Amino acid sequence: MSIDLDPADPAAVANELRHAIDDATGRLLQTTARLTDQQARGPSLLPGWSRGHVLTHIARNADGLRNLLIWARTGVVTSQYADIGERERGIAEGAGRSVAELLSDLEESADGLAAEAGRLRPGDWTAEVRGIRGPAHPAWFTLSRRLTEVEIHHVDLDAGYGPADWPLQFAITSLHRIAADFADDESPAARLTIPDAAVSLQIGPPAASPTVEVSGPARAMLAWLVGRSSGAGLTTAPPGQLPTLPPW
Repeated sequence: MSIDLDPADPAAVANELRHAIDDATGRLLQTTARLTDQQARGPSLLPGWSRGHVLTHIARNADGLRNLLIWARTGVVTSQYADIGERERGIAEGAGRSVAELLSDLEESADGLAAEAGRLRPGDWTAEVRGIRGPAHPAWFTLSRRLTEVEIHHVDLDAGYGPADWPLQFAITSLHRIAADFADDESPAARLTIPDAAVSLQIGPPAASPTVEVSGPARAMLAWLVGRSSGAGLTTAPPGQLPTLPPW
């Protein structure tokens, strides 16, 4: 799967992402179906959010990203959300529902996104769209965003699915993109070595020489970068504590 924002064949990349999203969504639905109503109202790994909050967020994310695909297909500006307040209200209002209701919402919203993705023509995937946050990006990258949302928030449910369950290809592909988010003055200058991906990346100020090398498996490295792990499974050279990362 390409990680280039300007791939040679955006439609092919979008097709790969669609399959990956279908697989990730299937795993999420299985986890959700095993929850009780009481567990759905219990705490997730995200401060202040229950599992119901997380699941509702994932559903509303599908609706919002579907809007961006409509924009790409029609050329008519279609906002991800009307405003940030709409997003927050939708999550708060849906968080206390039963598992059956949460599961149905997840399925319907995911199906809506998948159906809209199926309507795009090959040339539509290069259309520029913009989410409620961040820079503009080509339409195909909307699917990359969705895959990240589903996989990482599945872990946030704290319901038996952890970073070790992420598909290796998802972890490897995400590492390239997410490491780039730490290429700034607020991040430590470090070299990231990922043997199972045969990849070496750098974070921190672009002109700075790394002062530490962090090594470990792709899944463990990604979990640390996105704040879903304290760094278990990673080592440093010279030996010592892992560098402190800013929030992702």
